[in-house]
Amino acid sequence: MLNFCKKILNKVSFDPRLFKKELAKSTKWLNKKDLANLKIWALTYFAHYRLIIKDVFDNFS
Repeated sequence: MLNFCKKILNKVSFDPRLFKKELAKSTKWLNKKDLANLKIWALTYFAHYRLIIKDVFDNFS
């Protein structure tokens, strides 16, 4: 499921709104270990969306 989430996020990364929406959906599907991996991956590959990623993961916690 983690790889599926990564694939979707790659495909919607052109639009910040879609990216945030799909990232939020991912938090509902993944376990804690995969969520930690997704957060690290997202911050690494989408640093320009750092505030969006932080917002989604802060609201999830």
